[in-house]
Amino acid sequence: MRARLCYAAPGHSLLSTAGSTRNVLAAAAALAEWADVTVAFREFGELPGPSAYRVIAIEPSGSPDMIARDDVAARGLNPLHHWRYLKTLRRFASDSAGHYDLVLEKGWRLSGYLARAFARCGTPAVLIENDARCWNEPLRDLRSWARYAAHLAAQGVAGRCSRSLPLVIAETEDLKAALIEARQLDAEQVQVVTLGVDHDLFRPRPWSDARAELGLSGDALIMLYVGGMDQYHDLSPLLEALTQVAPAHVEVHLVGDGAYCARYRDMAMASKVPVRFHGQVGHAAVPAFIAAADVCLAPYQTRGFHHGQVYFSTLKIPEYLACERPVISVPSGNILTLIEDGVSGFLFPNELAAWRNFLATMPGRSRFAAMGRAAASSVASLSWSATAQRYLQLCSAVIGRKPL
Repeated sequence: MRARLCYAAPGHSLLSTAGSTRNVLAAAAALAEWADVTVAFREFGELPGPSAYRVIAIEPSGSPDMIARDDVAARGLNPLHHWRYLKTLRRFASDSAGHYDLVLEKGWRLSGYLARAFARCGTPAVLIENDARCWNEPLRDLRSWARYAAHLAAQGVAGRCSRSLPLVIAETEDLKAALIEARQLDAEQVQVVTLGVDHDLFRPRPWSDARAELGLSGDALIMLYVGGMDQYHDLSPLLEALTQVAPAHVEVHLVGDGAYCARYRDMAMASKVPVRFHGQVGHAAVPAFIAAADVCLAPYQTRGFHHGQVYFSTLKIPEYLACERPVISVPSGNILTLIEDGVSGFLFPNELAAWRNFLATMPGRSRFAAMGRAAASSVASLSWSATAQRYLQLCSAVIGRKPL
């Protein structure tokens, strides 16, 4: 008999352009090979499509404006709204606990709260965590101090809930260390399972075909960024460097949106090379943009992370690499396990001087192409099937039964 599994993302909306949605749904599709899977998002930013798993909303009456702006559905909510939502989560757990043999909770601001609620109702539950959520903003006024207090309260809840669970799954060894320190978890309680890559979607493809499909120039050397435009992914140093250095035939293409997009558009006006903003695109269209590029960008701002280290398992870098495109990123945390400097990409600080130096000595297209071929082999072993099997193996040990 197949196990009944709920993969809950209580802090996220279903929004196909969001990395968190893609992460959850990719894992759910792989888990569905061995279990009957229900995915529970907080709310729907769009209607779910046909799939091998069921998709439900924990709270169907969310704000469309909030969903369109941010897939992290609990971000920016005041304490009263959080309190009401916690009651909704407890009710969701009590009403549906008997429907599932196991619940996986995707990490969010109050990580572990829903998993603990299910556990109290007699359903085994595990937390899958992707962030340690450190504070990284200056305390300048009463509002910032109030937000800091809310952050501390939320992390206190996440710590207590996480410690009550038998298993917390972290995406990387660096994240495991951060969680142990930040939430006082036992080392044996935290296991590491890396994220997968959808090689059917993210695969090598001639750049000429992709550019013809997208209507992009065949002569340009294209630098591509795909993802959120926020405090964690800082394109400012690159855009500022491009106001001072103009490599021949270079174009910068940006796919995505976020709080910093308007700032980047203003900076791009002064760039000495073309900078094109494509906005959000559907997940299925992303591989074409990657294939059209010569080199891809993952410019993290390390100040936004615990101890200045990028500890989570970024989706964009393995997907870039799987498409045979070299990647420019920072020499930090888990990124060091994905990119070999000078072989499958370039690693340097995301700072103006470093970008200026790189642009002044930028390799040609043939070098980037050779590096891309090396890049694909570095992630060939990553798959969502392997990730799902490891989840089930660890969870079977937790609930004391044969592999699910």
